[in-house]
Amino acid sequence: MSRLSFREQVLRVREDAIVDAVNRLLAEKGFDLMTVDQVAAEVGIAKASLYKHFPSKEALAAAAMVRLMQRALAQVAQQQVRGGVRAIDRLAAVVRWALTLQLAGEMPSLPSQNSTLRAELLASKEYLELLLRLSEALGEWIVQAQADGDIAAALPPEVVLYTVYARACDPVPAFLKAGGNHGDEQIVDWMLAVCLDGLRGAGR
Repeated sequence: MSRLSFREQVLRVREDAIVDAVNRLLAEKGFDLMTVDQVAAEVGIAKASLYKHFPSKEALAAAAMVRLMQRALAQVAQQQVRGGVRAIDRLAAVVRWALTLQLAGEMPSLPSQNSTLRAELLASKEYLELLLRLSEALGEWIVQAQADGDIAAALPPEVVLYTVYARACDPVPAFLKAGGNHGDEQIVDWMLAVCLDGLRGAGR
């Protein structure tokens, strides 16, 4: 692979800084309240310079989601090389990572209903490929966990998959943290128990 020129390296560093800023602002404010002006100010560049890298607010959010998918797949890869680990425990480790990321203020928050943002994400080949790879890996673990008796076999795997994805934008951890009565680790443990074990007690 050829080395990047100095100019290309500078552009890459700037783009990384922009995506980092977008990620922080999306986690803090959400997509609707985040503005391009805020991103430019966070990075310390003119808005016109920012538009040379990303043509719209939607493109900025899509870049942050690509980064998130890459980080999630890195977590999956770490779990895949662990020997003798049950599928449910691999799945739990990835959910724990997502919840921890959210409580640390590093999980981008996107609206579920936004046609322009949805169109941008669907037009991103890189995002869709990463999402497919992540879904396939998690789906394999879910099917295996069902075969192991650790997840109810009657549940369609896609229902379990979407439930796992929903933990990344679950408002409950933030509410619990805002109360100031519980630490992050305890909150993550509780959310994992609710997600993977349910609310009903063993004596049902």
